[in-house]
Amino acid sequence: MGQRLNIIIVAEGAIDRNGEAITAEMIKKVVVDNLQQDTRITVLGHVQRGGNPTAFDRILACRMGAEAVMALMESDENTEPCVISLDGNQAVRLPLMECVKRTKAVAQAMADKKFDLAVELRGKSFMRNLETYKLLTRLRPPKGSYADDGHRERYTVAVMHIGAPACGMNAVVRSFVRNSIYRGDTVLGIQEGVEGLIAGNVKKMEWAEVAGWVSTGGANLGTKRTLPGNRMGLVAARLAEFKIQGLLIIGGFEAFSAACQFLDGRKEHSALNIPIVVIPGTISNNVPGTEFSLGCDTALNEITEICDRIRQSAQGTKRRVFIIETMGGYCGYLATLAGIAGGADAAYIHEEKFTIKDLQQDVYHMAAKMAEGVQRGLILRNEKANENYNTDFIYRLYCEEGKGLFSARMNVLGHMQQGGSPTPYDRNLGTKMASKAVEWIGNQLKEHSRPDGSTDCTDPNSIVLLGIVKRQYKFTSIAELREQTNFDLRVPKEQWWLKLRPLARILSKHDSAYDEEGMYMTVEDRHISN
Repeated sequence: MGQRLNIIIVAEGAIDRNGEAITAEMIKKVVVDNLQQDTRITVLGHVQRGGNPTAFDRILACRMGAEAVMALMESDENTEPCVISLDGNQAVRLPLMECVKRTKAVAQAMADKKFDLAVELRGKSFMRNLETYKLLTRLRPPKGSYADDGHRERYTVAVMHIGAPACGMNAVVRSFVRNSIYRGDTVLGIQEGVEGLIAGNVKKMEWAEVAGWVSTGGANLGTKRTLPGNRMGLVAARLAEFKIQGLLIIGGFEAFSAACQFLDGRKEHSALNIPIVVIPGTISNNVPGTEFSLGCDTALNEITEICDRIRQSAQGTKRRVFIIETMGGYCGYLATLAGIAGGADAAYIHEEKFTIKDLQQDVYHMAAKMAEGVQRGLILRNEKANENYNTDFIYRLYCEEGKGLFSARMNVLGHMQQGGSPTPYDRNLGTKMASKAVEWIGNQLKEHSRPDGSTDCTDPNSIVLLGIVKRQYKFTSIAELREQTNFDLRVPKEQWWLKLRPLARILSKHDSAYDEEGMYMTVEDRHISN
């Protein structure tokens, strides 16, 4: 197929159907003997355990540690031993012996050579991930796919970006294209968002065309923030011209806003009566209907790594405080989660109002830490936390009040937070979301297609946003999400991560996190971890 590089990954416990071990040397021999390809073996070994922990691992550790404390405080002599785990975005407690029993069941199934059962015992998520991986890594649509059977109506679906680029967008497109082609559908790629659609920059996407897209950042199809607005007629005309029967939109708050406009435009333009799915992709994580957006994990990783480097830069300096500004608009997600992952002493956000007295108290608190032997401090501020108390103001306040105690430096991270290569989390999230979007669009088309090939999706629930809500992937109607959104500030009215703010203060040993007796502040319903 013209590929110059191929990678084969072998698990250390890989076996064949007879239970015999499969080694890297065996695979090399097969490749060299049959394909005459130059083949090298690399054994990663313990290097896989090394490196700095990612932002995800740091935050996970903090949440699970907090949940463990709550579990111990709530337990008595009759409490069953438990394992702290994360299910979706929920910290949960699972019975220890039940977990041991399930683990042994997998080992027994492998010993009995019941491989399908072993995969099933790993869980539904493991099964879906395995099937999706096996499908997407093919060089061409596999034989026996929907594309070969000729027993179903073939549809034309399209994919586009609206808004700023975010890591993971290309992984979505790759998965969407290959899953759709596997089903026998024609996939069109709309370049440069709404502007590209109006201009007719639409091309057919092929299976091999998206090879290698999963690891690249940005948006290969191109993206712009432009919304349809008063040009909805032109948009509808293009959708009809290219006979688009289903649409996937990937992007941030602009993508959500565009979907709202598509919903309103159905009254005048029948070409908009098609199933539309929005997959949120924005580092700000400010889209309603989901707790995680594509790109925010990569951004958190980038911010955390930068904070580590900035702290390291002052290793030979005594007592220094760094004031760092993060992006996110009016959403303080990045500042809060990066504060937990980076061990920040304070994180200022728009959602939590603060006054000059609060700033003064934080300066005194920092001075007290320095007196106890702390050498470096870290203060994070969301870019729109406060119009008057901006980053420069906070920097000058710390400089003035810290004279003789510590020095201060200011850093505005800017667009470097968007990151380069997407993290494995964003790649996998995008891949799985696209697979679910293809299935949902297919079901909608099967239900609402007319004999002439047109689509009649007039139900408001046929324009949805796919997100992660607590412990599951969920399709939520755009009409429903409108009521949950503050359009002036471009944020959801309720944001789950605000419940992590007390945890951030506790971990920074902030006075406001403790009561008069020095105990943890009361957090109802275990909000710290959930």
